[in-house]
Amino acid sequence: MQLPTLLGAGLVLLGIFYLGFLSIKIRFPSVILYILFGIVLADLLLHNEILHFSSEVGIVLLFFVLGLEFSISRLGGIAKKIWSTGLLDVMLSLGVTMGICLIMQVDLFTSFLIGAVAYATSSSITAKLLDDKSRMANMETEFILALLIFEDIIAPILVAVLIGISSSGSFEPISAVYLVLKILGLAVGAVVLSKTVFRRFDTFMDKFEDEDFKIVLLIGIALTYGGLAVYLGLSEVLGAFLAGMILAESGKIERVEHAVNPIRDLLLPTFFIYFGTTIDFGDGVQMPVLLTIVLIWTMAAKVMTGYFGGLMYGLPKRVAFRGGLSICARGEFSVVIASIAVGTAKVFAGIYIVLAAFIGVLLFEFAPKLTNKIFGKPVTKKRNLKVPGS
Repeated sequence: MQLPTLLGAGLVLLGIFYLGFLSIKIRFPSVILYILFGIVLADLLLHNEILHFSSEVGIVLLFFVLGLEFSISRLGGIAKKIWSTGLLDVMLSLGVTMGICLIMQVDLFTSFLIGAVAYATSSSITAKLLDDKSRMANMETEFILALLIFEDIIAPILVAVLIGISSSGSFEPISAVYLVLKILGLAVGAVVLSKTVFRRFDTFMDKFEDEDFKIVLLIGIALTYGGLAVYLGLSEVLGAFLAGMILAESGKIERVEHAVNPIRDLLLPTFFIYFGTTIDFGDGVQMPVLLTIVLIWTMAAKVMTGYFGGLMYGLPKRVAFRGGLSICARGEFSVVIASIAVGTAKVFAGIYIVLAAFIGVLLFEFAPKLTNKIFGKPVTKKRNLKVPGS
């Protein structure tokens, strides 16, 4: 049985209110509650058009706001430092996981698919937790966001390869080249727009006193560039981030954040609820031994990526370890990749995603405490203040 679209939307908003309130009371991550809410109501909400649309808008606005923090010069500096960590991430999370599946006598295509599902950290869950836990200003946050953007570039390529193989049994290298060119074109377009059309955007914004017009304009920019990315067969997350980066060049990003944040905060929980509705448990746990091994390894792989990659990035050991514990949740790209699977592999992927999201959120939650347990509490340096005249 399916509810009318409007009734479903109303119940979702009431559920968001209650679960948000409950998460504060019991001190439990709201993201997990939203995902579980979606799983419970999957049969009623799976084809709810308003929920689907609002979830896309919510995730676009999240990364639009994140992109505001990264000017082109800053992003260029980060890219030079993150590529080695990105390759380490691909090798550990995708390559080794694929190898484990092959050793367990899983066929080559399914092994590749499971490795791809296990590869990408959930950008939406991680970014939401960084914001909720007031960790945006932490030393490791720039490193985490840089790695997430690297993964958001690699993940669409994996999706294209898997779709190509599943539909035709093979994948032409020219398709991968074409995909990379589209990513570069979208990024170059963002740079050109930031240096031309949006160069004096802050001055243009000063002409409008009505906040409603500003909200419409800003959300329109975010959705347009995110939608352009989807039209090109890329991720709306990447397009939205680039849209934010375009406006970052204009300066005075506080007014943009002030206008967009309320809409983002309203719609973002719907993404996690919709994510929950897409999880199909089928006939129960499939390949439990392999699931356990893959789950343990992929959690460890992300921690190692964060730790060793963080050290290469220039972070202190305790900060790098805390960063590694904060990037374990899987989410939206894993769901997209899992949708390509069929039969046992699809059920396996669905169960893995739920467990990895849950464990990842808990590791993020306790990352500071676990870091203090291993490395000890950070020592606050005392300053010797000299009194004038002493």
